[in-house]
Amino acid sequence: MTVSSLRARLLAWLLGGLLIVGVGGGLAVYRNALTETEAFFDYHLKETALFLRDQPVEYVFPPPVPSNTAAYDFFVQIWTIDGEHIYTTPRPGVVLPNFTTIGFSTVDTSSGQWRVYGTESPTKVVEVAQPMSVRRRQAAQLALRTLAPFALLVPVLGLIVWFAVGHALQPLQRLARAVKARRVNALEPLSDEKLPDEVRPLVGSLNDLLVRLTAALDRERAFMADAAHELRTPLTALHLQLGALARAATETERSEAMGKLSEGVQRAIRLVEQMLALARQEPRAEPARTRIALDELGREIVAELVPLADARRIDLGVSDAQPVFVRGERDAVATLVRNLVDNAVRYTPVGGRVDVSVERSAATPAQALIRVIDNGPGIAREERERVFDRFYRRPGTPVAGSGLGLAIVKTIAVAHGATVELGEGADGRGLAVTVAFPAED
Repeated sequence: MTVSSLRARLLAWLLGGLLIVGVGGGLAVYRNALTETEAFFDYHLKETALFLRDQPVEYVFPPPVPSNTAAYDFFVQIWTIDGEHIYTTPRPGVVLPNFTTIGFSTVDTSSGQWRVYGTESPTKVVEVAQPMSVRRRQAAQLALRTLAPFALLVPVLGLIVWFAVGHALQPLQRLARAVKARRVNALEPLSDEKLPDEVRPLVGSLNDLLVRLTAALDRERAFMADAAHELRTPLTALHLQLGALARAATETERSEAMGKLSEGVQRAIRLVEQMLALARQEPRAEPARTRIALDELGREIVAELVPLADARRIDLGVSDAQPVFVRGERDAVATLVRNLVDNAVRYTPVGGRVDVSVERSAATPAQALIRVIDNGPGIAREERERVFDRFYRRPGTPVAGSGLGLAIVKTIAVAHGATVELGEGADGRGLAVTVAFPAED
């Protein structure tokens, strides 16, 4: 049983508290018993002194007071009113206190501490004394008699606490055994029947985790199936192109086969890159997020892709860039912007135009907008939802691609709490893609 064990902590607190209460209760009982015996003995001390005060002196010589063997051990001394000592209860070796004061007092002698009560009459002074040790002994005996049942009940109560804690923790132990006994692929929800209310939230959280894990595994399986299907075609094409290269008889045929093979390799490389980028954006542990200047990031991506745009004689630039900030994973947001601009450049006809703008939303100031507008073929309204599906490519698309660009954009946007909207470009031509991020001040 380790210190971090819940059972050990409960037992330590409960049994420790029981022990502290028991010790404190015992001390309180002893103090109460001492107080009660003090009052009881003081009462008898006073009554004895008053009784002897009203009797003739001769009455005490066969003494009617308690004898020396009595449980109370009262000792009597009598003086005349002139101070002549006339009687002391015989007890060899015991040093009694001399006359002190009228009333109660506590006196130290070589025989120990004494409790004394003195009173006087017109003819004599009577002093009755009792050793304090007798009082303490009687108090201890009274306390022990009072605590005896309690001392027996404390261990019984400790056993009850021990078994009660063990019984209360049995649902957690059953739950732990049920989870441990599960197969690695058993992701069905855990049952919360016969579980205490305090454990149900834990089971609910575990079931929620299992649901999310099931969804993540389903996405992984779907991704692997789609990837295997999509890779089969380019790899088959590469195999055929290698065969064509091997069969080429002339330099012209070899050059043509090499060109087609190079194009096929480039398509395969881009497909793999896009698949890896999508895989990196799948739900995973929360990455470290930082404050990102979206306008600066937009300029960096545009500068990076200017050579590709120049090769196609496309006018690529930043039309407007207001200083706005978002919080997220910089590499992921850069991948989102890069895919948007790269898609726009690839699908825009030669000599076309692609504009990138970054601004704070005028309608919703809490949003930061990045917008990529081109004058290419655009996307039909009825297909604007489907283009976010993995590996989906519109029929008749002349540009080679993987069908993953917008799927990656959507995945990154969702992970950052952003939305993606597809619309028409300037003058109703082309495509306008707007991503709205939560803005930071």
